[in-house]
Amino acid sequence: MTTQEKQKILTLRGEGLTYAQIGSRLGLSVNTVKSFCRRAEEQKRVCKNCGKALVQLAKRKPKTFCSAFCREDWWKRHRHQMNRRAFYHLRCAHCGASFDSYGNRRRKYCSHRCYISDRFGAEDGVP
Repeated sequence: MTTQEKQKILTLRGEGLTYAQIGSRLGLSVNTVKSFCRRAEEQKRVCKNCGKALVQLAKRKPKTFCSAFCREDWWKRHRHQMNRRAFYHLRCAHCGASFDSYGNRRRKYCSHRCYISDRFGAEDGVP
């Protein structure tokens, strides 16, 4: 595939054409166009939060964020995209306070301090 064909594929894909339409216009196989587009996408991955270029490691899951900070920051600002069915409304076994647990319905305590107090009998959370 020539450099001109590669550029034309990217241009046509940007216009919204399907792989089959691009292949028929350029006289290429649909699978050739599809493979090229997939590889081109993988090469230009950027962090969802800050837009910084990501370094992908071979034989690893593709990265979405450049750091843990960016991942946590993005999720803080996009809470509406969370799976709301995974929130559980529970009551703390130590202090009786009501709290929400994300993804863990068997959680017993609202905080580490309550866990330490209940488990080891310390009032201030330090044994």
